[in-house]
Amino acid sequence: MRQNPARRTALLDAAIEVLAGDGSRGLTFRAVDTAAGVPTGTASNYFANRDDLIAQVAQRTRERLTPIESEIAETMRAPRTRELVTLLMHQLLDRLRRDRSTYLAMLELRLEATRRPELRAVLVDVFSQNLRESIKFHLDADLPGDETTVVLLYLAMSGLLIDDLTVPDVLAPYPYGDLIAALVDRVTAAR
Repeated sequence: MRQNPARRTALLDAAIEVLAGDGSRGLTFRAVDTAAGVPTGTASNYFANRDDLIAQVAQRTRERLTPIESEIAETMRAPRTRELVTLLMHQLLDRLRRDRSTYLAMLELRLEATRRPELRAVLVDVFSQNLRESIKFHLDADLPGDETTVVLLYLAMSGLLIDDLTVPDVLAPYPYGDLIAALVDRVTAAR
C-alpha cells in the first residue's frame, strides 16, 4: 500500500464526493480515481479493498466535519448561557451546509451500514466517539444542561440536518433561527 498521506487524503475526499453525488453503488476505485483526477489504478494502490476505502471514508467524514479549534475558542469566550448553546447549534448547521457533500456521504454510509454489519460497526465507533466528545465538550464547558441534554440536541439536530440537506422545502415554512432557539430553550429548560 502506498503511504503518501496527501494523496490518500485527496482520494478519500474524492470518495466523499462520489458518495454524495452517486451514492454507495457508484463508489468504485475507478470513480474515485476519476474524481481525484489521478491515473486509473491509483486508489487500489492506497486501499486494500472497497471495505477498507469505506472504513477510511467514515473516519475522513468525521475529520472534515470537526469544527476548527480557533473558531470554537472564539465562540466559547461568551457566557455559558442558552444563547451560547443556540449559537453553537447554528454554527453546526452552517458548518454542515458548507460541506454538504460530507454530510450526504455520511448519510450514504449510514444506509449502506443497514446492509453491511462490518460497516455498521465502523460507523457505531465513529458516531459514538463523536457523541462522547460532544458530551464531554458540553459538560467541560459548563454549558446549560447535562448528558441527556446533549443527546437530545444531537437527535433533534440530526433530524433538522437531514431535512435541511435533503428535502429543505419541508422546513421552509419554519424559520431555522426560531426552531433552533426553541429547541435549545425547551431541551435545556427540562434540566
